[in-house]
Amino acid sequence: MKNTYILFPNINPNFISIGFISIKWYGLAYFITLIFSLWYGKKINKKNKFVNKKYFYNLIYSCFIGLILGGRIGYILFYKFFYFLKDKFYLFKIWNGGMSFHGGLIGIILTCFIFSKKNKQSFLKITDFISLLSPFGLGIGRLGNFINSELWGRIKINSSYSFLFPNSLQYDLREIENNPKLKLIIEKYGVLPRYPSQLYEFFFEGLILFILLLIIYKKQKNFGITSSAFLIFYGIFRIFLEFFREPDIDIGFFYKNYTAGQILSIPMIVFGFILLIILLNSKKFKKL
Repeated sequence: MKNTYILFPNINPNFISIGFISIKWYGLAYFITLIFSLWYGKKINKKNKFVNKKYFYNLIYSCFIGLILGGRIGYILFYKFFYFLKDKFYLFKIWNGGMSFHGGLIGIILTCFIFSKKNKQSFLKITDFISLLSPFGLGIGRLGNFINSELWGRIKINSSYSFLFPNSLQYDLREIENNPKLKLIIEKYGVLPRYPSQLYEFFFEGLILFILLLIIYKKQKNFGITSSAFLIFYGIFRIFLEFFREPDIDIGFFYKNYTAGQILSIPMIVFGFILLIILLNSKKFKKL
């Protein structure tokens, strides 16, 4: 065994605990995202006037609620529906974890649509605004996954940059039954080396996506272009990055080596291109 892998520390999943109340790292990521959205959102809204300032806080809080509700419901529908059929209260068992980006996206889109109709604001201006804020939350969320030692990558034994995640043993045991080489590795290290896919997602879904959307908005300020770019680029990044990420143990692959995350990202790309084509061919587009 010539490779020297990186041992990930067994970090307490709770950021802080006071009595029976515990705040997990992932929960901290949501809180940081909210604070950032309020600060940065107010800054760019003052300059670009995405939404009437009297509705600003209402929009941010509403989208945050839509994100959480949509993320949880989407997780149940897309990933744990059979669990829900057996136990209707599973939807409320948030302490077991489980949020879906695609469900959260649907929740935010519905929130933006209802908000725009109720307050007579431009739907595409609002979605552009939220699109510019989203990559930070996506990135910080992936860092939360990394600290929690969850949603790690697939097995990668021929790399010194692979991580040994202490709580991946349940997944690893499936892989060693008919593979003597992997069995030797797990006997030596306790777990199998894996891609740090959470960090890849932080880089592409967070940092790179944020930079791309900011450039696109500054170059082309017509409403809706930023929203379509978000759908297209996130969908592409997610499909690519899922090849490095381990699928949930009770879900596995949907078709050959393709995951639910990849399949759910295809409609994002399709709708993103449809929106882009409609905008570019609209007579009203050049007047915005």
